[in-house]
Amino acid sequence: MLNYSFVDKNESKSDNLKMDNSSSLESVVVINCILNAPLMLTSITGNALVLVAILRTPSLRSAPSTIFLCSLAITDFLVGLVGQPVYIAIKLHYLTGGFIRKATFSMSVSLCGVSLATITAISVDRLLALHYHMTYPNLMTTKRALYASASLWFVSILLPCLTVWKLRVFNLIAGVYITICFVLSSASYIKIYLIVRHHQIQIHAHQQAVDNFNVSVNIPDSNNMIISKKRALKTFVYFICMIFCYLPFLSYSLLRATLVIGYEENWSFAETVVFLNSSVNPFLYCWCNREIRTSTVKVVRKMMCKQTEVASELDV
Repeated sequence: MLNYSFVDKNESKSDNLKMDNSSSLESVVVINCILNAPLMLTSITGNALVLVAILRTPSLRSAPSTIFLCSLAITDFLVGLVGQPVYIAIKLHYLTGGFIRKATFSMSVSLCGVSLATITAISVDRLLALHYHMTYPNLMTTKRALYASASLWFVSILLPCLTVWKLRVFNLIAGVYITICFVLSSASYIKIYLIVRHHQIQIHAHQQAVDNFNVSVNIPDSNNMIISKKRALKTFVYFICMIFCYLPFLSYSLLRATLVIGYEENWSFAETVVFLNSSVNPFLYCWCNREIRTSTVKVVRKMMCKQTEVASELDV
């Protein structure tokens, strides 16, 4: 009898532990889905407003660099409209079947991959605009910007689709993909910093020559150089936000690819942080670009005026 009671106690303890683990996992899933709901609405609303603002401003539509911003805004809009609802449905087990779950999850990750690649392209574009500030309009045309954006979409969507049947390969490619984007963006902004630093040293030497010896020194400077420098420094915020949002998912992907850890629900918050990037980007557009900020404010005011007019007509 003592032995049977001992076994019963152990079994009851193990059952309690399993129940505690399942309840904790359920709470993680619920919290994760609750966090994704407002992020999804922010992504849809914010990026839609930015797209409308760009389309209504002719000066913004004509700039090649705006092509990358439009591509990023469209991607982030789709992340909120398609990617996050699919992700929430997977977490709540509304989407069943191994292949369907992998395919839909791969689609969500593909959209985030396009967003990451476009942010990287923006950093490279800012480097080109700063380094070749005199010939940049001829170097980066609207057609080339469109081709580059289309190529990023193709590659970012194709890679996860090819690895949808092997999760380990998918995680390995995702880790390598994110690492390449990190390296390219880091190298671009390091080069931008060196160019800006060199330019400041030249200006300082010029000022000292004028003050001390009253001679003129030719400095390779222009309005394009100054504008490119300001835009490059502002878009550095994209890079900081990208590192913050994608670094946890990068760590998780590499750990799973090397079989150091298996699937753990707690790490799903890393995926939510990736989605956070799509919600933050519209605010960064408005902060970095005065024209986008002004046009977005006008769009919001027009929408508010129309709503008040409709409300007044209904009251009458």
